[in-house]
Amino acid sequence: MLKNDTFLRALLREPVSHTPLWIMRQAGRYLPEYNATRSRAGNFLNLCKSPDLATEVTLQPLARYSLDAAILFSDILTIPDAMGLGLYFAEGEGPRFERPIRDEWEVRNLTAPDPEVSLRYVLDAVSQIRRTLAGSVPLIGFSGSPFTLACYMVEGGGSEDFRHIKGMLYRRPDLLHRILEINTQAVIQYLNAQIEAGAQAVMVFDTWGGVLSSPAYREFSLHYLSMIAAGLTRHAEGRKVPSIVFTKGGGLWLEAIADAGFDAVGLDWTVEISDARRRVGAQVALQGNMDPMVLFGNSDSIRSEVQRILSGFGSGSGHVFNLGHGITRFTDPEQVAVLVDAVHELSRPFHEENL
Repeated sequence: MLKNDTFLRALLREPVSHTPLWIMRQAGRYLPEYNATRSRAGNFLNLCKSPDLATEVTLQPLARYSLDAAILFSDILTIPDAMGLGLYFAEGEGPRFERPIRDEWEVRNLTAPDPEVSLRYVLDAVSQIRRTLAGSVPLIGFSGSPFTLACYMVEGGGSEDFRHIKGMLYRRPDLLHRILEINTQAVIQYLNAQIEAGAQAVMVFDTWGGVLSSPAYREFSLHYLSMIAAGLTRHAEGRKVPSIVFTKGGGLWLEAIADAGFDAVGLDWTVEISDARRRVGAQVALQGNMDPMVLFGNSDSIRSEVQRILSGFGSGSGHVFNLGHGITRFTDPEQVAVLVDAVHELSRPFHEENL
């Protein structure tokens, strides 16, 4: 039995006493305790692949802040790593792959990994985190989207112009569709395995969907997101398992994203939340969407921005407060405390009819 299920209830647009809050990358480099654990691990991949250490860092922000959910500490690139592409992290360059997928034979040989085998360490971490949480707050599992994973797989890492994957998209769309089909199969299996291991909500991060043109987004990203929504396990442990989709830069396609079949849609900070609620109505919950840079202001400016976003969404359930993308490594942890307290305090008047 969950002691605090506010997050799950808000995702399902059920009555809540306050607007729940969690933060993208809430377990990360802005916390000194995280940096200490990462130093003990030796490198980022060791940290991800140790269930004990992943559990430790997942719980660190909850020891500091009264957050309404925990999110599994892992990386979105675990799936292509399990496909054998050779994930590594170059100092100052971010994630890289030793063997990017560009030739036709490489695409044709691509297969979805069995999460019970190749990603066992993630599932073990999910189970261990759930036990350690002891019903305090829900646990979120996650994956990268098929297109976002494909970006890294084809580019070989991050990119400024995405010329390799966009070149494939326009030159050989059949090859890209093949990659996306395999990735979709892998994401569905991976998320469902996380749910079976104990995840109580799941999120798909479509980080790079926003770099596409409108027709390309619908064909190469949204189509596969809809397939994921249709393939997810919807109930576990006697209750519904909510799902969230987040396309960074996806505000242009908000109505179409809301139609994809997920319970909630994440918003980046370029979208006005009042406008988003007007556009999707009661179809989905909304998650977001404060600019992470607001945390570099003072306490008054943080509280003012929290109030603006809460007022923009208005009264009633269906809102999970979050940043519009991940918290940055340079953020002062004390400013996060101001944010958490402000959301919990200032949101209550918007839910008075539920008290």
